[in-house]
Amino acid sequence: MKRIIAAILFAAVLAAAAVCTAEGKTVEEIRIDASLGELYGELTIPDTDGPVPLIILSHGFGGDHTGNRDYADHFVKQGFATYNLDFCGGGFRTKSAGTMKEMSVLTEAEDLNAVVNYFQADSRFSCIMLWGASQGGFVSGYVAAQRQGDIRAAVLEFPAIVLQDDAKKKMLTDGTFPETSSVLGVTLGRKYNEDAVSFDYYEHIAACACPVLILHGDKDPIVPLRYSERAKEVLPDAELIVYSGQGHGFTGKARSDAMDAETAFFTEHTKEK
Repeated sequence: MKRIIAAILFAAVLAAAAVCTAEGKTVEEIRIDASLGELYGELTIPDTDGPVPLIILSHGFGGDHTGNRDYADHFVKQGFATYNLDFCGGGFRTKSAGTMKEMSVLTEAEDLNAVVNYFQADSRFSCIMLWGASQGGFVSGYVAAQRQGDIRAAVLEFPAIVLQDDAKKKMLTDGTFPETSSVLGVTLGRKYNEDAVSFDYYEHIAACACPVLILHGDKDPIVPLRYSERAKEVLPDAELIVYSGQGHGFTGKARSDAMDAETAFFTEHTKEK
């Protein structure tokens, strides 16, 4: 009997970890088949009547969903649902399958497409929007341009468009890439660079049908501002907000200001037309 009770209690703990309702919201752990196996993410839905807009949050190179939890919390408090994902092989502490040696921007694009596909027919959500930072911003812009009519709006924080130029510098004289290379001290596989240079990002996003908000710091040491300035000119419907003195990642007042600007942008583009 004690073993049965213990098993029931253990099952209850697992269920609580998967779905948790508190403070006017429901949080659910959802795993989705993606590029390198199973992708992990946290779905948070505010307690409200009727369908709500869903924002899919994509982290940057080497990161994971925990770095975007403050953004997810902010959006949920404003009435949006969020799915805060870990890319497959996308970070050091990711809960998703795969390793960073297997990852590339195209495997991450496959991941994000899998997430959009998963939620697209879910009646709890009125529309799908994308949010991404750094490499996650690069991938979100890429997928937004692919998904004509599927994405209502996209926010890109300091999108890492520079990665294509960085990859070209690693090309060998015969036009191939070494088996491994290092990016920001992380060892990556050949696929990362091969995929990075396999298309023209600006040419690709020129087909984007949804409105895009880009945010970038003018002191970014990793992705110079000029990359986002060009993206704004290429995108059919884009706005660029530049934060003075901010680097690769917003801090302090700039971070809270960015959340407010993004909330206003998402809200504007979820209004009934």
